[in-house]
Amino acid sequence: MKKQQPISIRPFIGAKDFELSRRFYRDLGFEETVLSTNMSVFKMQGISFYLQDAYVKDWIDNTMIFMEVEDVGRFWEELQALNLMAKYEEVRLMPIKEYDWGRECFLHDPSGILWHIGEFFH
Repeated sequence: MKKQQPISIRPFIGAKDFELSRRFYRDLGFEETVLSTNMSVFKMQGISFYLQDAYVKDWIDNTMIFMEVEDVGRFWEELQALNLMAKYEEVRLMPIKEYDWGRECFLHDPSGILWHIGEFFH
């Protein structure tokens, strides 16, 4: 019997201000599908996550997501062009850092969730 193969993985993340976070992720380029009054799924090119209207400070403060991209330099330029820090008071961007495994930049969403956006050296 053939083993089942995973199709996707979708983390659940919370939001301090659900409506603000929904706007932020739409501005970031994710497509939103509303599932209920307190949960949406956000998708972009085969990746997705659930955003919940739920805030537990310790959980949010310790949530990190790594998103692999083809070209982190190009993604960084696109992030800067979105002007997210001017639109969202809590959003922070940190420039690209080089490591022995690859390169990444960092994005804090309006709730404080830390996104690692990187590319691996092959």
